[in-house]
Amino acid sequence: MIERRLTRQVMVGNVPVGGGAPVSVQSMTTTKTADVEATLSQIYALAGSGVDIVRCTCNDVDAAEGLARIVPRSPVPVVADIHFQHKLALAALEAGVHALRLNPGNIREPDHIRLVAREAKDRGVPIRIGVNAGSLDPAMVERHGGLTPEALVASAMRELDLFGEVGFDDVKISVKASNVAVMIEAYRLLSESTDHPLHLGVTEAGPPPQGLVKCTAGVAALLAEGIGDTIRYSLTADPIEEVRAGRTLLEAMGLRERRGLDLIACPSCGRAEVDVIKVAAAAQAALDGRGIPLQVAVMGCVVNGPGEAREADLGIAAGRGRGHLFVKGHVVRVVPEAEMVAALVDEAERIMSEGVEARVTAAKDGAAAIAAEVRAEMLAAQGLDPNSSEETIARIREISG
Repeated sequence: MIERRLTRQVMVGNVPVGGGAPVSVQSMTTTKTADVEATLSQIYALAGSGVDIVRCTCNDVDAAEGLARIVPRSPVPVVADIHFQHKLALAALEAGVHALRLNPGNIREPDHIRLVAREAKDRGVPIRIGVNAGSLDPAMVERHGGLTPEALVASAMRELDLFGEVGFDDVKISVKASNVAVMIEAYRLLSESTDHPLHLGVTEAGPPPQGLVKCTAGVAALLAEGIGDTIRYSLTADPIEEVRAGRTLLEAMGLRERRGLDLIACPSCGRAEVDVIKVAAAAQAALDGRGIPLQVAVMGCVVNGPGEAREADLGIAAGRGRGHLFVKGHVVRVVPEAEMVAALVDEAERIMSEGVEARVTAAKDGAAAIAAEVRAEMLAAQGLDPNSSEETIARIREISG
């Protein structure tokens, strides 16, 4: 058994990082964050693959506005990736993100860093100090004689000191490099310098198979030493491959349990027609122990549910007292709301015996039309913005201006 280094714990949304919590798996979307539907679709696909936390770039005001629409609908915590402009960090906080990643190499003004830390502290939002060898502060490079492990750690500790000046310590840290040996030594040094949770990764590892080898070499070496609380494989590939690789590594090392049922659920936004938490818990209880290795989605409404969770094998979305059962995004049955969980179990067993394609082919006549009709009714009644995202976006524009 691996004896893990004990660290402080931070909460990224509902996911604990550090403090003995299971090592979590992260990835990053490759869509334009301003493209809300494409980004949400990718987030749901990543959630279905087993991701715990997703990071999205926040590189301009349009991206910050996109986050205001994405966060209320994301099934997993969302981290905003910030470079160069501290105002975008403030805008991302206004958008409701669950954490920030700041790069000390390109946001260097101490007053800006302290301002962001104060705002994050007031909102109870953690920050990852994300040091990257490729964008290290030139002053640090010169002081330490190059892109050395010592330079990476010094950059992180300087940022941590600035946070400390405003009493902010809800922090996790990464010191990534594309050179595996430098990355390993940097994290070893960092683990001796602080008890904050550590986010492991080899940056710019490249495409598989080389990228997989480099990431595994660096991350596994540190995990075997008990170092590391959350990980990301940075591959030039579909981000789903990052998640699969990360989970496989953790399972192989005995740091995460092997998966059977994978149940994902929306966070119950303003459109939700049912108690999503209650239905999801009931579905989990009903499906667990049946040996069903499917991705199952429980969605609060039929407006967005089948589309957002279309990568799931099976799902159900609520709408006007009925449950709309869908297989790979195709609505196949409509059942009374009280029968939603039973219908999920029945359909899951049918998928296991008949296959996904057969169940899509066997869709009940008119099921998709009923779902479309209910969706139209809900849009007419609730409007296009039940989460008041436009009000948040107005504040974001004010902050970013």
